[in-house]
Parts: sequence; C-alpha cells; structure tokens
Amino acid sequence: MKIWTVGTSSRSMREFLHVLRAYQIEAVVDVRRFPTSRYRQFTRERLKICLEQHGIEYHHLGQLGGFRKGGYRAFMETREFERGLAYVEELAVSKRIALMCAELLFFRCHRRFIADALKERGHTVVHIVDDKKSYEHSGGKGKAVDRKLDEFFEKDEFD
Repeated sequence: MKIWTVGTSSRSMREFLHVLRAYQIEAVVDVRRFPTSRYRQFTRERLKICLEQHGIEYHHLGQLGGFRKGGYRAFMETREFERGLAYVEELAVSKRIALMCAELLFFRCHRRFIADALKERGHTVVHIVDDKKSYEHSGGKGKAVDRKLDEFFEKDEFD
C-alpha cells in the first residue's frame, strides 16, 4: 500500500486543501497527540469540519502522537503503537490517506518513525512537501536525512 504524510506548518486552509487535492487524499489521519495549533484553522474541531466540508475524512489518532516518556523509539515497541499502525493499515486499504502532523518536514517530526515502521511492513510511504514536491521514504530507523534527501531539497529552500 501507499501511504502519504503531510505537515500543516503555517499554511492557510486553502493551501492545505490544495496540497491534499494535488495528491488525491481522501482521508487525513491526525497523528498529533495534542490536536491543537497556534494556527486556528488546524485545531482538531475546525480542521475536521473544514476537511469534511471538502469531502475529506478526518481521523484523530492521538495514540500515534509524539511527546512520549522515554522517547518515541521506545514507544514504538508498545501494543498501543502496534494498534495505531493496524488502524492506519486498515484505513489505507480503502482510502488514499495522509498521516498529518504540524511539522512541514517529516525528518523534523515523529512521522519519520511511523514511516520507518510502515516501510518495514512493506508499505510505500511518501512525504508531501507541497503540491509539486514529495519524497518517497527510504527508511533507516529514524535516520533524519540521507544523501537522497540532501539532493531532493535545495540547500536554502527552507531557511
């Protein structure tokens, strides 16, 4: 299966919807442990309403959220993490889904760890940057940046 990830960052809701449409995303799985944001459009309630008004399902899966005592890698060994991955896989069977968090770049976010686990299970994971740029996850047990990623992003594009 192919599973996408996306970060809300400081985008407007219009920009965020445009990005989701560019990849034909049918369901967003919010993997923020605490689904709030300094950007009002990305608080759980507002995001859910807006996405559903535009024909995109919203699922909050805080059990895959970050900020874990002992670190996220230790959390990945728990039943809670396994149940969360199973939910993602089940949903991805019938929908084009994107795992969503606040951070634009996956390698600065716990989505990289989730992507590693999904890749180990045989799935293709694609990290969305914008409507024209995406990056297929190469794996690596949480390895943040590899040579491919350095080549993919222009040096000062996100500075």
